[in-house]
Amino acid sequence: MRTIFAALLLLPVIALADDGFVQVPEGSLVSVLKYEDNLGAQNIDRFEIMRTPVTNAQYLAFVLAHPQWQRGQVSPVFAEPSRYLSHWQSPLLLGPEALPQQPVVHVSWFAANAYCESLGARLPLWNEWEYVAAADTLRRDARQDPAWREGVLAWYSSPSNQPLALVAQRPANVYGVYDSHGLVWEWTQDFSAMLVSSDNRTQSDPDKAQFCGAGALSIKDKEDYAVMMRVAMLSSLQAVNSTANLGFRCARSAPETP
Repeated sequence: MRTIFAALLLLPVIALADDGFVQVPEGSLVSVLKYEDNLGAQNIDRFEIMRTPVTNAQYLAFVLAHPQWQRGQVSPVFAEPSRYLSHWQSPLLLGPEALPQQPVVHVSWFAANAYCESLGARLPLWNEWEYVAAADTLRRDARQDPAWREGVLAWYSSPSNQPLALVAQRPANVYGVYDSHGLVWEWTQDFSAMLVSSDNRTQSDPDKAQFCGAGALSIKDKEDYAVMMRVAMLSSLQAVNSTANLGFRCARSAPETP
């Protein structure tokens, strides 16, 4: 009991916004990704991130307000016509395959980015996403806990053809963020910089993994298969692509303190 109480005293103070964002305090992160020019901990500035992935209901409100992003209206330069929102019953009707509180999927990076920009926000950077996703309900970094890893990996072993759960059905992490793992993959702003081979035998080869055409990038901890699979998945995509298990949430820089 004393251990739990002591852990609670160390929890960061969560600042909630009234628009679905939560403030994440600054800190440092030793990323699973290793760069030639950044082998140590990275400093993460204070920022805000959505508590849940964007839902079908939220995205429907977006396309109603921005008709150019409706299915059938989007340029093929920005989204694959045959896949974009293909699980919706019609361009403006969700239907039984897209419940309002399920995370929206079948959205391209361009579409996700446009949604975030409509809120005065952006897609999170990879290191921001990884920083938040490293937490559990009591710890800011639970990645070395075998039980936490097993819980994350359990999602990867579950059938992918099952209907998506609703958002926020599991406890939030220490920051008040839901569903970092166990629901959908998520776009990041800098996903295209993750030029990583899905074959983990090549992850240490600088000729096989380049970051922005400069420093070599590799998986620092090859035991962290959950993050490795996510990086490999994102690095295989183009911004126009969409899939049935890829959604997104938005982030933004935290306001300056007076």
